Amino acid sequence: MNKRYLFSALAVTAFFFSCSDTDNFVSESAGGDSGSKVIVNIPDGAVKGELFVKFKPEVEEILDNAGKLTKSGVMTRSSIPSVDEVLDIADAYSFERVFPVDTRREELTRKNGLHLWYLVRFDENMDLKKVAEDLSNLAEVAVVESNREIKRAYSTSVRAKAPSSEVSKSTVLTKDGAIFNDTRLADQWGYINDGSIQGTGGGANAIAGYDVNCAEAWQKCKGDPSIIVAVMDEGVMYNHKDLAANMWRNPGEEFGSDVDADGNGYAGDLYGYNFVKNNGLITYSDINDMGHGTHVAGTIAAVNNNGIGVCGIAGGSGNDDGVKIMSLQIFAGNASSTMLLEAQAIKYAADNGAVILQCSWGYNSGRANPNNYTPGFVSDEEWAENCVLEKEVMEYFLHNAGDPNGVIEGGLIIFAAGNEYAPMAAYPGAYKDFVCVASIGPDGTPAPYSNYSTPSGSANMITAPGGDGEGTKNQKALILSTMPTSAIEGGDVIADGLSGYGYMEGTSMACPHISGVAALGLSYAAQLRKHYRAEDFRQMLLESVRPIDQNFKNSKSYWYGWSSFGPSAVHMTLNLSDYIGKMGGLTDASILLQNIEGNGYGSQPMRVPNVSVSVGQETVVDLGRIFADGVTVKDFDIADSNVAAVSVDGNLLKVKGTRAGITNATVTSSDDKVHSYVITVRDSAGENWM
Repeated sequence: MNKRYLFSALAVTAFFFSCSDTDNFVSESAGGDSGSKVIVNIPDGAVKGELFVKFKPEVEEILDNAGKLTKSGVMTRSSIPSVDEVLDIADAYSFERVFPVDTRREELTRKNGLHLWYLVRFDENMDLKKVAEDLSNLAEVAVVESNREIKRAYSTSVRAKAPSSEVSKSTVLTKDGAIFNDTRLADQWGYINDGSIQGTGGGANAIAGYDVNCAEAWQKCKGDPSIIVAVMDEGVMYNHKDLAANMWRNPGEEFGSDVDADGNGYAGDLYGYNFVKNNGLITYSDINDMGHGTHVAGTIAAVNNNGIGVCGIAGGSGNDDGVKIMSLQIFAGNASSTMLLEAQAIKYAADNGAVILQCSWGYNSGRANPNNYTPGFVSDEEWAENCVLEKEVMEYFLHNAGDPNGVIEGGLIIFAAGNEYAPMAAYPGAYKDFVCVASIGPDGTPAPYSNYSTPSGSANMITAPGGDGEGTKNQKALILSTMPTSAIEGGDVIADGLSGYGYMEGTSMACPHISGVAALGLSYAAQLRKHYRAEDFRQMLLESVRPIDQNFKNSKSYWYGWSSFGPSAVHMTLNLSDYIGKMGGLTDASILLQNIEGNGYGSQPMRVPNVSVSVGQETVVDLGRIFADGVTVKDFDIADSNVAAVSVDGNLLKVKGTRAGITNATVTSSDDKVHSYVITVRDSAGENWM
């Protein structure tokens, strides 16, 4: 089987090359904590002349002082003699922090040790392994890891398929009588499956009900603009007529500007950031772009009830009330991406308000057929040992996204399981702390391409509609979503300007169904003023499912590569019993919302957040996001009015710093509840950080 064909025909997803075929070196540290190790990881595809170095905390002051000597943060030397000796020999020309300074989050960055990661660039002709070994032998160094190229493993010559020009005349009603007037909603079987899709040439017919149950869920909630989903992928078409209103906008930023208005280290990042081009100009129309990020974004948050195109699971009701999409562009045209860009994108998401990281990418499965793929990692331990920076920054997102006083403390990382027909999901998605998404077709059976099972006993697996052309031989069994017209095969006959729609399939398409359901659940929690720890919400998401194992009996016919080969696709058979207990349940948005209404999974009422502000600056807390509907401010008090001045405008609590210090404060709501919080005032924001 042709590996390129497999991904292009079935995945249409950005799968990284595996970094498991490596030269790995573990050596005793020459100093520091007893038993600490230095890990050197030089995979196939390592970027020449580049290495990540994580330093020990003992030398952070030296590194900070060296960084203060340059405005850009890019140095040529570390000011640590032993390190600089190695850099001199390697003819290094750049030495900089992996994560740019964000004055708002620098304290948190340091608490998590991410400020100790640096990228060294040196002569490409130098022996990468030798430089890595030399650095790993230094007492000041904790970890050395290569920067590696990240490549899309599918062919960019295979395009999404356009829907027919005929629009269904049927109208989809939710049970409360609410109508979404989006013309293509009836074609989104993943939301509401009425069983009307018929297989051809022996393919399976759809069975009503195998969907994410939007019909019931939308009765209670349709989205909330306070919830931000970061789509880490190709660039999202921010001006698509079915997406524009639900794009995240970074206040104060000008699209593509070279001015960093908010001081987060990234200029012009209005809709997110193009990490490939290192600017705020999100792109999507290159001849080698697949529209993958735009397709994923539409499933999560295409604008509902706007009279055109498709719906998003958490796309709102057409009143600017959908969840918001942040574009983290790590692929652009035929340009290569790297681990550096991936890591920066993940931290950016956490630091700028995203609470869900949508990841329709991964390495090859560790149990993929070696005749067709280079197998990836086979255990949590192997991935963690070989991808140190990746794991650390993902843990940063898990624990530091969100708000301790908001709807969720921490973040959710949701991954596609992969498309290698393998009996184990691909990493990083297979890791126990993430949500890993397998794919089914409209008949409720596994999509043949979908990986399944994880080393944690499938405890972090969940299933969602991802499309199944192979099992049905019907294009309508794929997933319809938003697309740039430039990425659609043969153009888009129903396009309105550049805003088009197209069919794709893969666990890449199942993954945003879960991200959308999770975003809808968080939207409902926000409406009910409930708070969750991320791990508790993740567990609730994984358990808010309907069983599907009853469908995994006997065998299933499929036609390998049907999307590309059509009638000449080879007939094959899937043993369904292999999947029993290994795909999790089918996500159900209505069950998730019912669980949110209850008191389980550690839910707590939202509370007034502690406030941190600099002298002379003012911060505003919207108490309307915390109080129940109709509840207002009755009274407020502050223990030490010399530290801060507090005022109330409607349900907006305004705190202005007047003197460095800490004081307690309270707000009493009209339902006679007393809300206590702490005000911390500093001399300046980001004090003591370079």
